[in-house]
Amino acid sequence: MATHNEIELNKTNFDSEVIKSDKPVLVDFWAAWCAPCRALAPTIEELAEEMGDSAKIGKVDTDSNQELAMQYGIRSIPTVMIFNKGEVVEQFIGVQPKSVLKDKLQYYAGVPA
Repeated sequence: MATHNEIELNKTNFDSEVIKSDKPVLVDFWAAWCAPCRALAPTIEELAEEMGDSAKIGKVDTDSNQELAMQYGIRSIPTVMIFNKGEVVEQFIGVQPKSVLKDKLQYYAGVPA
């Protein structure tokens, strides 16, 4: 579930919020039943707080949005993708340290590390 700084993404808003975004977007593909996804959730929430307006953070519930998951070839969750200028520029499968995700997101956002 998305927090107030995270965008709950679905097929209706994915294009406008991610593909057409003028900021880099970190997208977390997850599911409620997935224990590693739940373990990654606090990291994603912290990133949403820390990145502020320099990037967007979104979440795709793969159970509710199977079409989006298939479109992006999601076979394992959690999968985190970073989109920049409408393209996937980074992909991480499994739980990742916050520092790895933040460094990449800052790079695409042009924010000094």
